[in-house]
Amino acid sequence: MELSREQIERYSRHLILPEIAVEGQKRLLSSRVLLIGTGGLGSPLALYLGAAGVGKLGLVDFDVVDRSNLQRQVIHGLSWLGKPKVESAKARIADLNPDVQVEVHREAITSKNALEILREYDVVIDGTDNFPTRYLTNDACALLKKPNIYGSIFRFDGQATVFDTARGGPCYRCLYPEPPPPGMVPSCAEGGVLGILPGIIGLIQATECIKILLGIGSSLVGRLIQYDSLAMKFRELKLRRDPNCPLCGDNPTIHELIDYEQFCGIPKPDEKKEEQQTMIPQITAPELKAKLDAKEDFLLLDVREQHEYDIARIPGATLLPLSVIQQRVGELEDHKGREIVIHCKMGGRSMQACQFLQSQGFSKVVNVAGGITAWSDQVDPSVAKY
Repeated sequence: MELSREQIERYSRHLILPEIAVEGQKRLLSSRVLLIGTGGLGSPLALYLGAAGVGKLGLVDFDVVDRSNLQRQVIHGLSWLGKPKVESAKARIADLNPDVQVEVHREAITSKNALEILREYDVVIDGTDNFPTRYLTNDACALLKKPNIYGSIFRFDGQATVFDTARGGPCYRCLYPEPPPPGMVPSCAEGGVLGILPGIIGLIQATECIKILLGIGSSLVGRLIQYDSLAMKFRELKLRRDPNCPLCGDNPTIHELIDYEQFCGIPKPDEKKEEQQTMIPQITAPELKAKLDAKEDFLLLDVREQHEYDIARIPGATLLPLSVIQQRVGELEDHKGREIVIHCKMGGRSMQACQFLQSQGFSKVVNVAGGITAWSDQVDPSVAKY
């Protein structure tokens, strides 16, 4: 394989680096990298790996482009709203660098398809935002002996490392042996994220990928980089392989992929329905609208934060943030025998509020499924989504 004149011009700044040079660029052009997720982390990853000349980029994502993505998912644009993220990213990469072959996998990665998808790639990059997929990606990479470049972001903080059990490094399970309880860690959709942050963490992941493909530098295997954007500080933590790890330890017990939703304690749809019926009643946004229109006697409680309430609100709701509800529960004493309908942004925090109030003797608590987001989608589109 010889570089064309156009390729020499395109990659000239790589070619004059002795650590890369012509042979290194050829290696990049023949490499295969899988990006799981084309959102906040996947956007800068896809752009810069495409620009660098990675020969084949696999993109895994089942989501479509939403307006709220555009604050940080820089590979997408307004013309792609409502369309598949993988197709948006593929079109952008094609315009950026025709050398790159983009393979789209418009599907969720699961225990059934993960090994088949991952098998054809040299390096896997985890740009996901949920625990079941992180554990799945980790386990699949370890079973296939492939490096897994991990990154995560939340609010103003991010972290990145490389899990490579084939080189004797630790895996994700060594760092997090058990997933947190469901709902304990809010998503970026609920907690927010600085739009610039995924660019920083994503490019750390991209840098690690290029180094691995070229065989240069010192990788993050065994090291975890933590970044605090407000303090503009990086910390490095040492990671060690856990000899008791069920996946990469001395006596592994995991030899195949498992049900990761179950492992992370996430109920299946039928189990969710049964759980909701037996524990916390739920109503839909249209059902809440009907109750309001009928002027039924109930308290509508909003447990979001003040800054969220300032963005958008459901008329008639009383604000009592989940963060202070334990200290201010006395304010609800007069409503103890009354129905209390509780909402948040998407339904997670309001469920926690319902469970707390139920433990305090409030027997008539009801959760609004989907929160104010569902209200905007199903009842009143004039209420802004954020």
